[in-house]
Amino acid sequence: MDWSSPPPSPLETPAERRQRWRSLYIIYFTMFQMSLGFSIVLTGVWPYLDKLEPGSSKEVLGVAVGMNPLGQLLFSPLLGLWANRAASPRAPIITSLLLFVVASVLYAELHLFRPHAKYWMLVARFLVGVSSANIAVARAYMSAATLVEERTRAVAAGSLAQVLGFVVGPALQAAAAPLGPGDPTDTGFLRLDMYTAAGWINAVLGVVNLLLFLPWCFKDRQIAAKEAMRAQGKQTEKEALKSMKPDLISSWTLVAAFFVLVFNFVLLETLATSLTMDQFAWSKREALEYMGVLMSAGAVVACVTFALITPLTKLFEERALLLWGGFLLTGLASVLCIPWGPGPPPLAPLPADGAGAVEAGGGCPQHTQPWCATSTVLRLDQFLLGYVFVSIGYPIGVTLIQTIFSKVLGPRPQGVWQGILTGAGCVSRALGPIFVSLVYARRGPAAAFGSTAAITFTTLIALRLLYSRLRPPPLTAPVPPEPQELQPLARKDPEQAET
Repeated sequence: MDWSSPPPSPLETPAERRQRWRSLYIIYFTMFQMSLGFSIVLTGVWPYLDKLEPGSSKEVLGVAVGMNPLGQLLFSPLLGLWANRAASPRAPIITSLLLFVVASVLYAELHLFRPHAKYWMLVARFLVGVSSANIAVARAYMSAATLVEERTRAVAAGSLAQVLGFVVGPALQAAAAPLGPGDPTDTGFLRLDMYTAAGWINAVLGVVNLLLFLPWCFKDRQIAAKEAMRAQGKQTEKEALKSMKPDLISSWTLVAAFFVLVFNFVLLETLATSLTMDQFAWSKREALEYMGVLMSAGAVVACVTFALITPLTKLFEERALLLWGGFLLTGLASVLCIPWGPGPPPLAPLPADGAGAVEAGGGCPQHTQPWCATSTVLRLDQFLLGYVFVSIGYPIGVTLIQTIFSKVLGPRPQGVWQGILTGAGCVSRALGPIFVSLVYARRGPAAAFGSTAAITFTTLIALRLLYSRLRPPPLTAPVPPEPQELQPLARKDPEQAET
């Protein structure tokens, strides 16, 4: 944001504008940190747990990963309600950051809780999820602290911060690898190794974030309600908000659309490794290496797309870009992941023929997935093109849904509504792995991606039908007709009446 020559505004002084955008940058850092707090442990959770309690089942791994979105789902509306009642994001965000620091230290000190470390790991990850519910408060503040014309740029920057957090997290965990696994018999309090480093990094960043929210740095500058009050000629913000009713049908439709979009992305990310092993006969090592490169490239494409959203909205109307840039590309990505190729996919040898061959060459295991023998093969160019489409469509869709959603709600406090929207994303993350086991494993990729394509295009149609309602309530009050002077009725001349 260029502070050097801000446009003049009757709503704030140049100094207040600088304070407002500085506070928004602090909000972006918070969103970055919450995403990093989730992603930084993903690659290290299982080896860390196996080191703490050798022989632990992998079911604990799934629960440990799922505890984060569960905590965020349960507490997002509650933190949003708190922010609405407090009329400021400072108290709920500071409280959540304190909890984040405590949970991060607990994750780094799990060796002190053996032989029950796995249960305390679940507690730590759940508390990190609860603290990350402040994303709802952050989104609500972005809506309250920006003018309507600034909203798209602000939401795009917040979404980019979250994506960067997801990308940087695993990289930081990898950078800690030279520290080594540490001495398993060490019972010291401040233990630093490649696994505990993730917890300590989160804790240090959490303390920095806490300091940024102190009054000397973070200034609560909410301007959306002032904009509405001035446009409507009202004397108080309460009067201005009372005259602007949100469209509930559009609001709930956008929540459902956000769920569908996130679900599409989560499903492809969850299925990517197993899908490529089944369809291209990649081994586990090849799948991890190739998908690591592809996901990194996809993250770069997504970051570039986030940066281009603001210029694109100057060329195309936001609602049109959401439909034809976000949902159409995401739906086409699902269509492209439906196998079109001739013949069945490469079949994995049966276990009786040598289990080692399955690991060496991969292939579709027809003994556990009977559809392998009857399905057609997925072509590599299809899959790559589909991944490109979702890497472009997803950032466009999630950014513009959040932007339009905040505009449809108007300048009123949005904590609870943003909590509901955040919760919809959490439900998507929780249902993705379940959908894989219930649909993909039993019915195959045609059923899995065919159903998501149908849901996505149905949502696109629903948004198109509501197209005219996906707009903010008018800021200006309707202009009453000008009063006209009453004219006496002219009486007809009797002679003219006779003729």
